[in-house]
Amino acid sequence: MKKIYFKSIVVLTAMGLLFSCKSDLETEPIELQTLDQVFDRADSAGVNSERFLTDIYTRLPRTLNRVGDDYLDAATDDAMSSNTTNTSVMKLAMGTYTSDGYPDNQWTNCYSGIRQCNIFVNNIDHVPLKGKLANGTSFNAVWKSEARFLRALFYFELIKRYGGVPLLGDRVYQLGDDVELPRNSFEESVNYIVNECDSIKDKLRTNPFDLNFIERPTKGAVLALKSRVLLYAASPLYNGFNIEPQNPLTGYTNFSAERWQKAEQAALDLIDLNQFDLLTDFKSIFITQPNKERIFSKQGGNNSTVESNNGPVGYSVSTNNGRTSPTQELVNAFGMANGLSITAPGSGYQQNNPYANRDPRFYATIFHNGSQWLGRQVQTFEGGSDKPGGTKQQTKTGYYARKFLGNFENSLKYDNINHDYILFRYAEVLLNFAEARNEILSAPDVQVYENVENIRRRAGLNPYQLPSGLSKIQMREVIQNERRKELAFEEHRFYDVRRWKLAETLFNQQLHGMVIYQTGTGTLYQEVPALQMHFENKMYLAPIPYNEVAKNRKMVQNPGW
Repeated sequence: MKKIYFKSIVVLTAMGLLFSCKSDLETEPIELQTLDQVFDRADSAGVNSERFLTDIYTRLPRTLNRVGDDYLDAATDDAMSSNTTNTSVMKLAMGTYTSDGYPDNQWTNCYSGIRQCNIFVNNIDHVPLKGKLANGTSFNAVWKSEARFLRALFYFELIKRYGGVPLLGDRVYQLGDDVELPRNSFEESVNYIVNECDSIKDKLRTNPFDLNFIERPTKGAVLALKSRVLLYAASPLYNGFNIEPQNPLTGYTNFSAERWQKAEQAALDLIDLNQFDLLTDFKSIFITQPNKERIFSKQGGNNSTVESNNGPVGYSVSTNNGRTSPTQELVNAFGMANGLSITAPGSGYQQNNPYANRDPRFYATIFHNGSQWLGRQVQTFEGGSDKPGGTKQQTKTGYYARKFLGNFENSLKYDNINHDYILFRYAEVLLNFAEARNEILSAPDVQVYENVENIRRRAGLNPYQLPSGLSKIQMREVIQNERRKELAFEEHRFYDVRRWKLAETLFNQQLHGMVIYQTGTGTLYQEVPALQMHFENKMYLAPIPYNEVAKNRKMVQNPGW
């Protein structure tokens, strides 16, 4: 079985999606293949059943320009869409969406994937697959475990948006079944995902760097999912709140230190595998396949789409859309190369030369005025090639997003490069561990320092060490800022700020950009307002899609919607 380039096929799923409209549930199958054909009892190679499994992978979440062609991070304080229309991501940033128009609704896609997984889990043992892994695990068990991993990931995609959701187990609902199901609690949903991870972790392939199976989950992927799920469950949004389906965010209960301990141990389990490491070159993580930092990815392709979507707009040698405008707030979050913040005494920050000697991740993440690209310097000063004014789509903040793009600083055109959708990578796991352990202790210990400093050392900060004697609160702020810089544009900020219960402050603020003027005597820099965000407490959880509540008497909507 070789590496598979996924193409969407639809087998049997037209029988009806569990939570689609009632008319969908009553529609007879339109596909000609039957269960007996897909799970052929005479097919020892499992050709049709593998095609069915491959189709489930196409439902995995992707990243990059995903939400109406924008990064999800353009709905945070890190960026905004350069598009001049009221885009989907702008509705998220401005809080102008409703329960029947949530811009990032994944309900149907995830439950469609869950239904496919259940069909696969219930039927793959009919196929007499030959062969075993080196540890003796049969390929039937491997493929079934892959489907269970995908199912657990779909459930996580649901609960991070909506809180507790209906859990189906292995059941496949048929035409005429009662599908008016209540929501399980958030805790029950988390426990289900964690139990699935524990059950399958030793029944998967073991080499995450095998090019023939590069997008198949291994034990590392399962542990990474478990780590993220338990970190969310331990976070303030959920830890200390009674996440019941009747009232998912209200009803204060006692804080549970045990949740942080479980999150710490889950991250440590993955670290102790000793399979993954931080890549020396930060930019290479996102364009080199495989590498030691990638834990699990959805397969993308070899192209220059990300460059064309997000590159600065003024280049005649390529068509760039400049889709993402990073904010001044994100720029300011990147400190100096000496490890100090730009406001710290002795940092060396210069207001009249603000982009000099910054954290190396800044240059790998953001195009600023003077960045090198496609053989010339980026011009985001007023009237410059990349901020010409007029009606052309262009930066709203004086910056463009550079992260994920290839190394085309001195090229004259783009070449095709790898653009997979990285769903889990090792740097996140180190930060997960540091955050969870810091919350357990009264003050950070050497292990907390070590994991955060490993991230800073790889970034190229010199010195990378943090000041000794930081308090728990001070270290929490350091970790939160390291996540912001390290994981920028990777769809973490939108949910991190929510789970930290900080969105009513950070996502209600005025965001800024930089206006730059080239004069006869030098360059002038002026911070200016760019966007006023809006956030209400009800937005900590996404609304359950209106049609799901309208047709299911047992489906309780999230508060405020």
